[in-house]
Amino acid sequence: MKKKVFPFLILITILCLTITSRAQDTNKFNLGFEDKKVNESLPTGWFKWNNYDLSIDSSALSGNFAGKITSDPGGNSFGCIVYSIPANYDGRTIQLEGNIKIKDVDGFAGLLLRIDGNGELLALDNMQSQQVKGTKDWQKYSITLPYPEYGETIYVAGILSGKGEAWFDDFVVKIDSQDIQTLQEIQKQMPKALTDKEFDNGSLVELQELSAQQLDDLELLGKIWGFLKYHHPEIAKGNFNWDYELFRFVPNYLLNKGKVERDKMLVHWISSLGEVKSCQNCVTTASNAFLRADLGWVEKQTENLKNALKHVYKNRQSEKQHYVSWHPNVGNPDFKNEKSYAMTSYPDDGFRLLSLFRYWNIVNYLFPYRHLTDKNWDMTLSEYLPMFIQAKDELAYELAVLQIIAEVNDTHATLWEGGDKIAEWKGKNYAPFRVRFIEEKLTVTDFFYPELQERTGLTVGDVIHSIDGKKIDDIITKQTPYYPASNKPTQLRNMAYDLLRSNKESITIEFTSVSGQKQTKILALYSSDSLRTFTRINQKPPESYKMLEDSIGYITLQTIKDDDIPLIKQHFKDAKGIIIDIRNYPAPFTLFSLGSYFLSSPTSFVKFTSSVANNPGEFIFRKGADIPNDNKSYAGPVVVLLNETSQSAAEYAAMSLQAGQNTTVIGSTTAGADGNVSRFYLPGGLGTAISGIGVYYPDGTETQRVGIIPDIEVKPTIEGIRNGKDELLEQAIEFIKGK
Repeated sequence: MKKKVFPFLILITILCLTITSRAQDTNKFNLGFEDKKVNESLPTGWFKWNNYDLSIDSSALSGNFAGKITSDPGGNSFGCIVYSIPANYDGRTIQLEGNIKIKDVDGFAGLLLRIDGNGELLALDNMQSQQVKGTKDWQKYSITLPYPEYGETIYVAGILSGKGEAWFDDFVVKIDSQDIQTLQEIQKQMPKALTDKEFDNGSLVELQELSAQQLDDLELLGKIWGFLKYHHPEIAKGNFNWDYELFRFVPNYLLNKGKVERDKMLVHWISSLGEVKSCQNCVTTASNAFLRADLGWVEKQTENLKNALKHVYKNRQSEKQHYVSWHPNVGNPDFKNEKSYAMTSYPDDGFRLLSLFRYWNIVNYLFPYRHLTDKNWDMTLSEYLPMFIQAKDELAYELAVLQIIAEVNDTHATLWEGGDKIAEWKGKNYAPFRVRFIEEKLTVTDFFYPELQERTGLTVGDVIHSIDGKKIDDIITKQTPYYPASNKPTQLRNMAYDLLRSNKESITIEFTSVSGQKQTKILALYSSDSLRTFTRINQKPPESYKMLEDSIGYITLQTIKDDDIPLIKQHFKDAKGIIIDIRNYPAPFTLFSLGSYFLSSPTSFVKFTSSVANNPGEFIFRKGADIPNDNKSYAGPVVVLLNETSQSAAEYAAMSLQAGQNTTVIGSTTAGADGNVSRFYLPGGLGTAISGIGVYYPDGTETQRVGIIPDIEVKPTIEGIRNGKDELLEQAIEFIKGK
């Protein structure tokens, strides 16, 4: 895997990890671009990331100057105008406000807020998801992030990606709603966990040729290591680098001469961490717990070891954890202080063991859907120990990580970053068209470039049966372990992206054409750079709303904006019905302002489970969100369109719309991954995530893995694809006409 590889949202800002912070006046930061020395090309304190042209401009929103970024002629990169501030402040949240003006932007422009510490990127947002593009006059924007406790440098920036020009002015940084210009700096005391550097260059642990007993011993160690990580008060305080304590303990531990000596070593290790004072009033579990930690393995230990573990559990006192905190007002875990160890792409034996232990325990204690996995999670630790230890190279390690991620059965839980060897393994070249599983058959649905269609000899609606002599069903069976997903339709959705990938320049396919003839073709493949695989050339984003035939309104959440909501209400007030298309990812978070339009009274549509801070592994229900009603609510029929592409925020939006009194859902089961995402890293720079909170209907019905179940199931057909039909949309129109 690459050294600290991130998806595009983050990748375009990560090229700058080694940028040196610039000392600033602790009482005044030049966030308005006004302070400029005569011999400097940029305002004082501002500097450049990447290769676009930076300048100051007199067309400021206020004052004399604004920062400006101009793309190069190709527009194939990005540029940032950046300011750094020492992160010598306390707080829970940090916010960046700023004004942006853009001209002819075809990528995106945005504010960028990033906090680094201990050689790691700790928090980042660059507004890519808000898709600020085109030409717009000055407009105020803001982004908010959890403020990392041990951050060292705050970077604030304006960013331009793609072609165009962007202006920035009047930046304001706030910590817990207080302007940083007014705050006094503090001297941070770094915990021992962050100053322990002993194994930065390698674990010095060797784990080859282990006996069956040694593997059993490591399984027990993994459970105890994770239990102590989330329960022992001294570890919670950050008094131990718990990763490196593992490396210190393992070599001698594996030399034990039997169970008696092994358990003595474990008991001594626990006692060496410091006294755990008795707590007379500590509550072991919540009476209303929905899900509890599985600690049955503790009861199976010898008396002394069992008592040592139970003493820690009974007397844990700290809700503050060094390795995890919880996002304010949401409750999903924030895996702070989990180092990625990205400098070594193929981690050594000890770091691979750490990778497995870290992942298994995060899921065991902090995944709200642990009870919904196909496999008993307790079984996975012993199963994957040999796979992680014996991973012979970088690819084998990445595949082992991807396989255990797949065991979680969560579409959010995949390998988001760092899997460059897996990317090479899948192939660098692509077919010039999209395929989807339609009626469980791999079907050509769309060409990236119409001019390439004739070269392929295929057309929309052709069904592919085999690739290089291998039947599609056999390929699916072989590849399934490497495609994490909550349910089968979503797994096939993800797999379809890769089935025609190869490192070869061509593949041989067998297919049935639209005319019914079975044919064999040699299909030329193209690099992703030349093909721009997942985009279309000159494709305009769809209109966020429009009127269809017979006065039926149509809304797509893909491009909807907050400013559209009052216009939609006015435009559609007399519509015969309204169709809301969520076969996409919603642009902004408009569900409350839009959902209220379809309610005559305030309505609850969701409730959540979240982990209990002082008892990791335990989850309780907490109140969900209510949608307010609109004084002029819409009373006509509303149809929501969904399919397997509807995921996370799309599913949450669908739940809110289902609360409407006249809402009908048409389509097929969604991706089954709802709830805020919690990201974290594994050694070697591998980035992954889990759904961080449980999302349920008010009556307790689950959405995870199940997805949003349609009232009327409609799936596209091969015949419909061949005839260019949107069968879900047609069904929605007919449904409304029949009302």
